[in-house]
Amino acid sequence: MSPSPSSPPPARTVSLVTLGCARNEVDSEELAARLTASGWELTSDGDASVVLVNTCGFIQAAKQESIDELLAAASSGARVAAVGCLAERYGAELAGELPEAQVLSFDDYGEIGARLDDVLAGRKRPAHVARDRRTLLPITPTERQPATPATPGVSAVYSSTVVDPAAPWTGPGGGVFRRRLSGGVVAPLKIASGCDRRCSFCAIPSFRGAFVSRRPPEILAEARWLAANNVRELVLVSENSTSYGKDLGNLRLLEEVLPDLAATEGIERVRISYLQPAELRPGLIEVIASTPGVAPYFDLSFQHASGRVLRAMRRFGDRERFLALLDQIRDLSPEAGVRSNFIVGFPGETAEDLTELELFLSHAGLDAIGIFGYSDEDGTEAASLPGQLEQAEISRRVEEFASLADELMTQRAESRLGETMDVLIEEAADDGLPGRYLGRAAHQAPEVDGVTTVVSPVPLAAGDMVRAVVTDSEGVDLIADVKPR
Repeated sequence: MSPSPSSPPPARTVSLVTLGCARNEVDSEELAARLTASGWELTSDGDASVVLVNTCGFIQAAKQESIDELLAAASSGARVAAVGCLAERYGAELAGELPEAQVLSFDDYGEIGARLDDVLAGRKRPAHVARDRRTLLPITPTERQPATPATPGVSAVYSSTVVDPAAPWTGPGGGVFRRRLSGGVVAPLKIASGCDRRCSFCAIPSFRGAFVSRRPPEILAEARWLAANNVRELVLVSENSTSYGKDLGNLRLLEEVLPDLAATEGIERVRISYLQPAELRPGLIEVIASTPGVAPYFDLSFQHASGRVLRAMRRFGDRERFLALLDQIRDLSPEAGVRSNFIVGFPGETAEDLTELELFLSHAGLDAIGIFGYSDEDGTEAASLPGQLEQAEISRRVEEFASLADELMTQRAESRLGETMDVLIEEAADDGLPGRYLGRAAHQAPEVDGVTTVVSPVPLAAGDMVRAVVTDSEGVDLIADVKPR
């Protein structure tokens, strides 16, 4: 209901809720900057006039979390808008099921301030009809850049210099890109958006679109801006980082950009995530493993180790090839960190397939292992494959392999006792003991991996990079003493 003519206009305050991955975190910071530029006031209080929920649409549990968050926001009495992957993927369908929220598209991001003005005034706009965003770009990657549609984090205009770190990052034409929503010395930096792979279980490319790289000057400018905002570690994110540069005509562009990012003044470490084993080139392995300032950290999307299951997933590899790849990495960097995720319960998965996965995990020496149960995703090939398993059996397999993963990760952490490593301090430990700080070593990515508790005889501050010797482990977490100079 619109306010009466005599009523004062409601305050243009917005609370921004972010769900899902680090890519969504970057998108939310773009939305925050655009909203600020439009005169909206961001608040974390519970009395915002509008709640903007950046949703996740990756798996069923994430979808449900997004819906629950939208319903909770509506119950607070605030106006509600939904953006992000779930909103983009289902559009008018979601709006019909959830009339409490205005459902917006990626195409609305450039005018997000005006869209929330409509939400605040109670003006309901027709929700977009979901479509396959891959069709918005040419099939040939090198023809995409001039035709890039509205794509979060890619389609804006960027400044080539660092502006006032207290202000949002603005482009030379006044376009605003990013405003940090949280502090901390680690921040994600998006290098590309979209994906060209056709994994049979994954719907992400359909609503995130085809692969589009950001140009190196834009990425380097954002790195300088983040460094001016006290960021000391950059985590490069995308749907598929190993594809970076292919639409710019240079498949080795990531190898060229990484050293430049690591040389950014104020940046202590650069970490890259979302690597596809099928695209991991020897030259890229060498750059990640041996470039000063680049974490020897390999976030590899294996997904399984049975060649038969991987072929059904429309993916590459098998146990022998993956172990050979890990040997190649460790020949260059014996202490390199490796993490991966795996799906169990895929249609047609047999006991023999599970044995292959168990053998791989037992020999791979991974630092971090994520185990997920297969779930059908709308519009994917896998949803119509024969051999669908009962949910109870999928859950049983998840429990079995999650237990194995915990045991193997604990063993891997124990194998690092005595190792000397560089740890980036993030905050003081909250265990009440003096001289203890929480940080992350090169093999520990934020949010998804373990942490290192550093014991230091001298005070440390967030952003300090210290050399420390591992003295103990607790599950995947490490305890290390600062190494005397």
